[in-house]
Amino acid sequence: MTDALDATKRLSSDRVVVVVPVKDEAGWLEPCLTALIHQRAAAFDEILVFINNSTDRGAAIAAELAARSSVPILIRDVVLPPDQANAGAARRLAMEWAASRAGKDGILLTTDADGVAGPDWLAVNLAALAGGVDAVAGRARIDPRDETRLPPALIEADARECHYAALLDEIDALIDPDPFDPLPRHDEHSGASIAVTVSAWSRAGGIPDVRSGEDREFFAALRRIDARVRHLNEAVVTVSGRTEGRAAGGMADTIRRRMIATDAFLDGRLEPALAAIARVGFRRRLRMLWLQGAAAPSREIQRLASGLEVFDVAVRTAIDAVCFGMAWMTLEAGSPRLRRRPVPAAGVTGQIDVARRSLATLDTPTLDTKVTRKELLA
Repeated sequence: MTDALDATKRLSSDRVVVVVPVKDEAGWLEPCLTALIHQRAAAFDEILVFINNSTDRGAAIAAELAARSSVPILIRDVVLPPDQANAGAARRLAMEWAASRAGKDGILLTTDADGVAGPDWLAVNLAALAGGVDAVAGRARIDPRDETRLPPALIEADARECHYAALLDEIDALIDPDPFDPLPRHDEHSGASIAVTVSAWSRAGGIPDVRSGEDREFFAALRRIDARVRHLNEAVVTVSGRTEGRAAGGMADTIRRRMIATDAFLDGRLEPALAAIARVGFRRRLRMLWLQGAAAPSREIQRLASGLEVFDVAVRTAIDAVCFGMAWMTLEAGSPRLRRRPVPAAGVTGQIDVARRSLATLDTPTLDTKVTRKELLA
């Protein structure tokens, strides 16, 4: 907790604003806001409640809490047109409102209306930002009371998938380490727990214009501009295990679908273990060439192009990119070798075995990836 307290002091000049998008979630809103009001070791400058297209008492509940809150609570109750009445647009507009309140040097956080932030949620996010990162991805954990009502088979399947994802992420961290996101970490990108500087939010273009999955797309946008992202295990928000949510394709949709029938394939971000290992290996090789810039050896460029099944010019163009994230994502999208193949749910146990065996052979690389292209060439 000492680190968190120090972080609060170091960031005391920055305005810290949290925004909660809400749509017909009156049953969860009071515990959500209460948890934000009573954070330990740190406090928000403002709590913003962005209510859209709701027909319940959400606005009244927020107003009642605002009247007795020690933290200022502002409420915006709007009706979005049909083409914007979706979770992605709501979060995008909510974050724009929050950014206007926080100012260019401020800090933005967002969570979901059915989420209850841990008592140190703000403090640990601020500590990470004070440590030099631009954004923090926290964890969303299903309320244990709701979890007991879910079918055991669904819980077991989810546990296997999460275990496999964690193994792949550990392999990723060992092959191509990120000094700002060391192990232990996680691989989630949930709207239930996001913290970001206004500067990084702005450079990334804000929340992407998508109907759902805006949380994942936002972190992808941050990666494209080489923002420093920390996947922080300690930043925890407990969310409901509801089966009726406001976002098509969101957690509630997934739970409801999997209660009816097990998905044939794992989450789309996951792929066979050997393919995932090859992908991160290619990314590391490109990073080494990108750091060298114009001095990158032609022979290594040709070897990487051959491995990725692209023309040499594609690799050279990537090396010239201002941001490594953009270089990699562009090259990755254009490589036939890196087309993603789904993992059948029935085969996850075998893939876990492959990942475990591969992990046992890996050593932590000695490369200092904090080095910049300019420093490398000096």
